[in-house]
Amino acid sequence: MRYEREYSESRTINNRLAKDSAHKKLSGVCAGIAKHYDLPRLAVRIAAIAALIMIPVATGVAYVVASVLLPESRYH
Repeated sequence: MRYEREYSESRTINNRLAKDSAHKKLSGVCAGIAKHYDLPRLAVRIAAIAALIMIPVATGVAYVVASVLLPESRYH
């Protein structure tokens, strides 16, 4: 039996979730999430704004916690 996973060429196995300081608007949380999951930054930011409008307290707390706990990206 062979256990193989397919990974795209651009992503590495050690890809960790971190704030993206090169493309940040406020603290880099949305840009870091977009980079980690290989999504467009604009789509993640629009989703974050929509979540902030629909459930402001939970989204605001989650954003602040993520901005405090996520490390800065070492690579740009």
